[in-house]
Amino acid sequence: MDNKFDDIRPYYDSEIPEAMQRIAEDPLFPILSSYVFPEKTSSEVAEMVRKIKTIREFQLEIMNPANKAICRNSISKLSYSGFENIDPGKAYIYLSNHRDIMLDAALLQTILIDNGLETTEITFGANLMQGQLVIDVGKSNKMFKVERPGGNMRDFFRASVHLSDYMRTCITQRKESMWIAQRNGRTKDGVDRTDQGIINMFRMSAPKDMSKTGSVAELHLLPVAISYEWEPCDIAKVLELYTRSLGPYTKKPGEDLTSIITGITAYKGRVHIHFCPEITADDLEPYESLSSAEFNRQTAALADSRICPEYRLWPNNYIAHDLLHGSRAHSEFYTPEEEAALLKHMDKLEEYGDVCDLDSLRSIMLGIYAGPVDSKELFSKDKQ
Repeated sequence: MDNKFDDIRPYYDSEIPEAMQRIAEDPLFPILSSYVFPEKTSSEVAEMVRKIKTIREFQLEIMNPANKAICRNSISKLSYSGFENIDPGKAYIYLSNHRDIMLDAALLQTILIDNGLETTEITFGANLMQGQLVIDVGKSNKMFKVERPGGNMRDFFRASVHLSDYMRTCITQRKESMWIAQRNGRTKDGVDRTDQGIINMFRMSAPKDMSKTGSVAELHLLPVAISYEWEPCDIAKVLELYTRSLGPYTKKPGEDLTSIITGITAYKGRVHIHFCPEITADDLEPYESLSSAEFNRQTAALADSRICPEYRLWPNNYIAHDLLHGSRAHSEFYTPEEEAALLKHMDKLEEYGDVCDLDSLRSIMLGIYAGPVDSKELFSKDKQ
């Protein structure tokens, strides 16, 4: 690959030794090393990091143990299904619903490694690539930069074309799989839907004489459904949604970093990842005669129709749905003890009762957990 993508690509192996030196010398390194390798001293871990020469070594020796530590400390069980839909000899764009800034992609990497497959490159928002430590860890972990929509739409359009070109090059030439969220930013309200703008971005780099179907099919989109028993950063998501309901929302300084840390450390209970069948040319061909915008919309809806029915619904989802609608329709799926646990968790919202309407906060939180039930039921009916 030439240097046209140097502004967004991950590090090359040749850049890893210098990055490892910077990581080992960073003031925050002792904190990170104690979390991942509590049995080792900071000096021992630093020496181990300094010896790393390649991306693969960094992922296997540092990042995979880090992911395992997250699972050990905050996840009661990580499970997966649908692995038969993955061809080990093919490069995919894993198109995933997005609930946590870091974990959605990180847990995917652990599953791939555990099954002897290559890890993927990972999209990483430009707003998060701040500070040398974050940049070094991210780019050493096969993360590539994605610009978020901003004030200048012309610049954003150019960045989107550039990103699309990079992703197509990775899939079709380098045979390197990639992970990308189905939309910009995490799902905050529990309703996962694929942004048709993501589909449009995929197509921007296709040759002008390529069909709409071909422009997407050659990227091998494989939808992924991730389900958390306890929603990462749910309190923060409730407060953001509440604030947005009253007017514009402005992120506080350091808010993204706080979300990353909370997502990593907070208890998540059980987590399940399902790999859906690839979206093929045969799937897309019925949309070929549609307008470009409608093709994008239908393709996004197709991804949703594969992701949503494969949610793993937990007791919290059913409890929240029943409480939100004042019914006991799903009571067979949970116990009184599980209902009490969710209600106790919701008591944390009382801390904000002096400045927010507490009933509204509770309703928003119930909606976050209830959303997957509605989505699964909606798309499961459509499949029948």
